[in-house]
Amino acid sequence: MRFTETDLPGAFVVEIEPRHDERGFFARTFDARLLEEHGMNPFVAQRNTSVTRRTGAIRGMHYQLPPAAETKFIRCVRGAIRDVIVDLREDSPTYMRHIGVDLTEENRRALYVPALFAHGFQTLADDTEVDYLVSEYYTPGVERGLRHDDPALGIEWPLPVTVVSDKDRAWPLLEERAAR
Repeated sequence: MRFTETDLPGAFVVEIEPRHDERGFFARTFDARLLEEHGMNPFVAQRNTSVTRRTGAIRGMHYQLPPAAETKFIRCVRGAIRDVIVDLREDSPTYMRHIGVDLTEENRRALYVPALFAHGFQTLADDTEVDYLVSEYYTPGVERGLRHDDPALGIEWPLPVTVVSDKDRAWPLLEERAAR
């Protein structure tokens, strides 16, 4: 596995190193020891899967607060997504900055998302399946979200948005939160 730290400290793109033979290939897609060696949290409390039917759909931008702040290890196993993360660590030099990474069934990349980062994605293909390894249990009382279209974030999604859940559309804009 190859680990490349992104412009947001602690967030990594993880690429597999396939070993090919006449049958195809074999590759390790997760190794707790290697994650730990790179300063990442290797603990997995849950494994989740989402299947999104339509190209252009948005899921996110989700995160959980302490004591259940979660790290995520995201892979797209069918189709393609633009995965976006936002650094919400108030003491971070990259606070409120975001990056986007294309995860596809072809490139087989993963994205390691540190705790206190909002995470979401837009599907780039129909019937896209995403696999999540999550370090904490889903805890509704500390779940939070950002709007995918919040002007304060300035996220540029690659495609016109086709579907967003009512829940994700209802998160307040950052400007509204500051006014409270």
